[in-house]
Amino acid sequence: MSSTDTPAGPSTVERAFRTALYDSADASLDTGASLLAADPAADAELARRGEEFVAALWGRGWQPADVVRVVRRELGDAPVYLLAELIRAQAPHDRVRGRRWRDQLAQLDDVLAEAPPRPDRFSHATAVLELYRLLLRLPALEPLHDAPPHGRGRTSTAGSPGGRMLARIRALLAKAEATGFPEEAEALSAKAQELMAKHSVDEALLDAAAPAPDAPGACRIGVEPPYEQAKAVLLDAVASANHCRAVWNEPFCFSTVVGFEADLEVVELLHTSLLVQAQSAMTRAEAAQRAGGRKRTKTFRQSFLAAYAHRVGTRLAEAAGSQVTDDLLPVLASREVAVTAAADRLFPDTVSTRLRGVSDEAGWTEGARAADRAQMRSRPRLPSE
Repeated sequence: MSSTDTPAGPSTVERAFRTALYDSADASLDTGASLLAADPAADAELARRGEEFVAALWGRGWQPADVVRVVRRELGDAPVYLLAELIRAQAPHDRVRGRRWRDQLAQLDDVLAEAPPRPDRFSHATAVLELYRLLLRLPALEPLHDAPPHGRGRTSTAGSPGGRMLARIRALLAKAEATGFPEEAEALSAKAQELMAKHSVDEALLDAAAPAPDAPGACRIGVEPPYEQAKAVLLDAVASANHCRAVWNEPFCFSTVVGFEADLEVVELLHTSLLVQAQSAMTRAEAAQRAGGRKRTKTFRQSFLAAYAHRVGTRLAEAAGSQVTDDLLPVLASREVAVTAAADRLFPDTVSTRLRGVSDEAGWTEGARAADRAQMRSRPRLPSE
């Protein structure tokens, strides 16, 4: 009696994928989830395939924080926990990444710490397949270098002078965001801007004295709804004032900021601080409006943030024009050329966008006043030797 080998049929995961991932119908999703729920032995392969999808996203230019933003916006909080598990499981098999990437992975620990208990098998399988559907259809993004691709690759560590400076800046901005007194917030923000300016100028001088200056890098900063246009304008203003270029990706709710590492860190800090202060100021302004008999409106908020972004941009631009000594101008000019060239390589085709929905006069007035209170001092001159 003889026997012959026959080809093995498709696995449960493969059949579920064929049914659910490549057909957008809800019934197909239910069928695929039913197949997975009925076969616990398929769990390991399902997780392995998810790690492969995550690795493929890294190859298409995505980073952990980018994917988390998209998944949360498209699917809600629950699938973010599944995504965090996949990214964490894939990380040991990934290549060595830079500081920003490591920081993004560290933030996933906070996500996982809040993960709820896993639901029943069918609900879990449905959530996994919805997540995989989304991951598969995400397009390629511009690849970013988390650290300078060549040169010294100097970075600020916790014990370095640059690291200590950034720690002081973060502490000042945190105090400015937390205080309920506008005058104190203004003073703290101004001091933080002074330190930011000195940090940037010191980095420029180090580059001028070095035989092989760093190349510009890039990072992505989330620009989330609502009022994302005004937030993108604010980020562009902060980036421009700190020798960087910002390009907004509206569909995926982020801006890519191109610049030298020290300036990128400043942009991240200052943009976040200004947004928090804007939110606080807007809440106070709305309270005053309601006390006067007017209800809170979407147009008030849109106009407030648009005016805030415009006014902050004007003040930062004025400060940027009078911050440096003549001997430093060639250094900053060469850095600007390098940043512009790097941005043009990443984004050869860009278009300008006008702010929409700015029609509330009271909102515009209050936003401009809030920006005046958040004004920043000009950069200090470096002390002479």
